[in-house]
Amino acid sequence: MGWKSALGIERKSRGSEAASDPADGLANLLARSYEPMLTWRLDGPIEFWNAGAERLYGFAQDEAVGRNSHVLLQTKFPIDLTDLRSQLRDRQHWLGELRHIRKDGSEVVVESRMQLFGESLVLEANRDVTARSEIELTLRESQQRLRFLASIVENSDDVIVSKSLDGVITSWNKAAERIFGFSAREAIGQPITIVIPEDRQSEEREILTRLRRGERIDHFETVRRRKDGSLVAVSLTVSPVKDDSGRIIGASKIARDVTQQKRDQELIATLAREAEHRSKNLLASVMATVNLSQSSSPEELKQSIIGRIRALANVCSLFVSTRWIGAELSAVATQELAPYSDAGGKRVVIDGPQILLEPGVAQAIAVTLHELATNAAKYGALSQPNGCVLLEWSHKADGQLHLLWKERGGPAVHEPTTKGVGSRIIEGMMGQLKGSTRFDWQKDGLVCQITIQV
Repeated sequence: MGWKSALGIERKSRGSEAASDPADGLANLLARSYEPMLTWRLDGPIEFWNAGAERLYGFAQDEAVGRNSHVLLQTKFPIDLTDLRSQLRDRQHWLGELRHIRKDGSEVVVESRMQLFGESLVLEANRDVTARSEIELTLRESQQRLRFLASIVENSDDVIVSKSLDGVITSWNKAAERIFGFSAREAIGQPITIVIPEDRQSEEREILTRLRRGERIDHFETVRRRKDGSLVAVSLTVSPVKDDSGRIIGASKIARDVTQQKRDQELIATLAREAEHRSKNLLASVMATVNLSQSSSPEELKQSIIGRIRALANVCSLFVSTRWIGAELSAVATQELAPYSDAGGKRVVIDGPQILLEPGVAQAIAVTLHELATNAAKYGALSQPNGCVLLEWSHKADGQLHLLWKERGGPAVHEPTTKGVGSRIIEGMMGQLKGSTRFDWQKDGLVCQITIQV
């Protein structure tokens, strides 16, 4: 179909001069225009394809005319094509952005103006806005990144602030408000020294000097001051901020509250020192026990040492529940004498008030009770079916602990002519605590009295 039948004008060849008919002159101008134009039927092919369309899309006139424009250009519509046709029929025009594929496979974005003539002929004039769209896309992506970064900064758990090279605050995030107590409105425009203690003002001068040289300051631990005057331990990272030309114009500062971390480190150091102290005390007790141990055979010596070390281990298990503060004397006594107790509670009787012993004292008493019980089981009251032991204690107002061990119902007792290993261990343990020990070999059984300061 010719132009004349389509638009009421007739197309002339490109090489011919414009006809005298104004319509022919208009047709010639449209054909040569740099503005890409084409006409197509709502349900049909391309009927007109001008020089501007050839330059934009790369398809010659004879390659385009007669083909479906949407198929040829692989058009991507912002709305469904059916809706676009309906809008053209209803309004006779449509304006929007389309994406086309050129002959060389590249994509072009156009601002398209469509006008409906008659019932089905569409005049489409397109303007290449690819560059503008790319710029807009870049700007949108840049804005999204900036919003994303701003969200990270604003919602960070760390203080993130910026300042000028004069030390004036230019930004202040929520973490800074929370940790330092100043709102953004109160802080921005103020010198950063509002959060620096008087005795640390020189730090800011040094930081600014290093920043002007382009240096970065990493993990600098210091102390800063809150609005209420309280101090907070922080770890600082300070970096220079540069403009597009590379000139340093300010600084960004990240501060992490390390108050709890410092407390944890101090606690760990304290616990380590305490563990070392307790370990040394325990090892000293073990060494003393081993050095004092004697026996007539290697096997008996081995068993005696094992028993004494087990007594120390048992009392250490009681320290766990009190986090190594100490152990209750009744718990120590019950644990050490449990192997000799009976169901009726008559063979071993334990009586005394609750008293918490510090670890060194508890270990010494545990070994002492182990020695007394072992001796009673071998030679004293616990070696006989009807024998019994009474352990009782009292705690005086002056801090003295009096411990009394009585044996009854055992074999006849005679005071030994030489001091045994058990006696030496007990006296050695109590001597380390500056306590006193007294053995009384009565007819009914051994009586041991111990006095220590606790």
